[in-house]
Amino acid sequence: MREIHPQKIKTAEVIVPGSKSYTHRILIASALSDGRCTISNALKSEDTLLTLNALRQLGMNITEDADHITVYGTSGELTACDTPIFLGNSGTSMRLLAGVASLANGITTLTGTERMCERPIQDLLDGLNQTGIAARSVNNNGCPPIEIRGGKIRGGSVDLRCGMSSQYLSALLLIAPYTQIGLDINVIEGPVSKPYIDMTIEVMQRFGIEISRKSYEQFQVRGNQKYRAGNYTVETDCSNASYFWAAAAITGGDVRVRGITRQSGQGDIRLLELFEQMGCKVIEEHNGIAVSGGKLKAIEADMADMPDMVPTLAVVAAYADGTTVIKNVAHLKAKESDRLSAVATELSKMGIEATCHDTGLIIKGGTPHSATIHTYNDHRIAMCFAVAGLITPGVRIENESCVEKSFPNFWDVFEAM
Repeated sequence: MREIHPQKIKTAEVIVPGSKSYTHRILIASALSDGRCTISNALKSEDTLLTLNALRQLGMNITEDADHITVYGTSGELTACDTPIFLGNSGTSMRLLAGVASLANGITTLTGTERMCERPIQDLLDGLNQTGIAARSVNNNGCPPIEIRGGKIRGGSVDLRCGMSSQYLSALLLIAPYTQIGLDINVIEGPVSKPYIDMTIEVMQRFGIEISRKSYEQFQVRGNQKYRAGNYTVETDCSNASYFWAAAAITGGDVRVRGITRQSGQGDIRLLELFEQMGCKVIEEHNGIAVSGGKLKAIEADMADMPDMVPTLAVVAAYADGTTVIKNVAHLKAKESDRLSAVATELSKMGIEATCHDTGLIIKGGTPHSATIHTYNDHRIAMCFAVAGLITPGVRIENESCVEKSFPNFWDVFEAM
């Protein structure tokens, strides 16, 4: 357990690691490429290392040093693993690698923690089956562990439900270039978290893949393409930057995160717009983005496309005048924890009137008091409630090591702020 000690922040500059979402996708594209790929500024966290090691289990040669990850791509030629591949509670790894495993000759089983085995994935399995790949939930409950019988993928037309996760679509897009006749994907539900779809397409295009699309409804990828080997850099993680911008918001200080621009392809950069609406000042500088806190006011926010930022905004809303309403985030119930319930429960412990419903949160701002925060083994719950401790005495974070999932040196950066 870690107790957070209040501190007044005047000005601070922080450096956060590379994007988790980009790292997953660039690792996979590199593994599917036609040669040697060198990746700079990749995030090495629990989740991304699960993806990296799973790729090794599927036959990839990957080397690491302090500054780079080198992946020797095999043009989509993979080998099924004869033992189950453990993916912890990394939903991104499970979903994207379900697609990748479809290219491996033989049967691959993907499994994870108890929580992972409660997280739905049936809509993706249904999509894979439509491509000619046999994919099933081992326990017939629509959740991991899952079994993929991979090999040559014919492709064709797929009707895909993406109301629970955009990663179902990303998984199919990433393997589409290696199908025999290409892939036409029709999204018949959703998608949620649209910026992550754009991110997947951006990475594929950087690697030389041609894609055509009609908004977020139809996607076409020609078969028999190859990812192009080369040198690739992962941009700074906006999700992890959010905790430091939130620190500025509630303390009234000025915090700059280096290496980020508002042109980022990460959807979570839009949290800055919400902070501006709440009364903060956002300044883009030549080497990063700074947030200056001000008198905070409540807002109404549709966060369907940036669900990972809901806990961060909710904690900031606890210090704002008025009642903040967060909408269209039903998919948060199926994250590392049920984040809607978790956030409402922990804010209530701090004396804040917070309620969750099927699709969102309502937070009435006030004066939070001390509390011991249960993290539900969820990295984002730990990090956002740590921010509250900067201004509210007596905030204690249980299981603080869960931040290793996405930000291994979070506490060092946080305490140096």
